[in-house]
Amino acid sequence: MTHENFTIGQLAKTTGVNVETIRYYQRRGLLAEPVKPHKGIRRYTERDAQRVRFIKQGQKLGFSLDELKELMSLEEEQQCQEARNIALKKLSSIRERIEGLRNMEKALSDLVGCCSHNADEVSCPIIMALLNASSP
Repeated sequence: MTHENFTIGQLAKTTGVNVETIRYYQRRGLLAEPVKPHKGIRRYTERDAQRVRFIKQGQKLGFSLDELKELMSLEEEQQCQEARNIALKKLSSIRERIEGLRNMEKALSDLVGCCSHNADEVSCPIIMALLNASSP
């Protein structure tokens, strides 16, 4: 197998995804579907493998497929500033989620601490807090 002549199965294997993932990327416009020669098999290139790896790495960093599609279009046009703006927006979103998770962790930790010191075996602080929070 050369690096410039992958079947879809070989592309999937070399990039660590499944064949249906590649087809899904094609349907979403993230990866071009090569022309199928008459009585032949579609062939993918190393560039296609790089795009699949780019998508998977981007997903690990929290980018949606739509954001990755936009980033790939910018990459083709060498639009670093636009790519930076998209990444900054994603970073801000991630930081907001982290802050929300920290607040949830603190609140839950405090409730668990209340249970540890609860002498009233009839009333559970966690249940009471959840009940009170759902009241208008």
